[in-house]
Amino acid sequence: MARTVGIGHQDFETIRKGRYFYIDKTRFIKEWWERGDRVSLITRPRRFGKTLNISMLEQFFSANYADRGDLFSDLVIWKDTNYRQLQGTYPVISLSFANIKEDNYITARRKICQILSNIYSKIIFCLKKIF
Repeated sequence: MARTVGIGHQDFETIRKGRYFYIDKTRFIKEWWERGDRVSLITRPRRFGKTLNISMLEQFFSANYADRGDLFSDLVIWKDTNYRQLQGTYPVISLSFANIKEDNYITARRKICQILSNIYSKIIFCLKKIF
């Protein structure tokens, strides 16, 4: 059965749960992790999957996705037992500016501040659950 190409989807879980056509890029997780860089700069032209790859990294490492091996079970990364143990074990803060398409500084800044505020609220909520 042919799979649908989910054009415009930027969320890894949506693509995997929706069973959309997906080219396995999970080898990037291992390459990135083993490189041990202090900072990673991922640059590509528009529509090259930057946001989707960041979503994949977040959902692989984030404690919010602990026990979600189902998202990775038939992908390359899941064949390595060392990486299976890493899945869902880290606190992750994910920040994307993909949806900021404003035509002036004021509204772009306002949207960025809203994104940062939402992230801060999520962190505070998680900390209150822990403590």
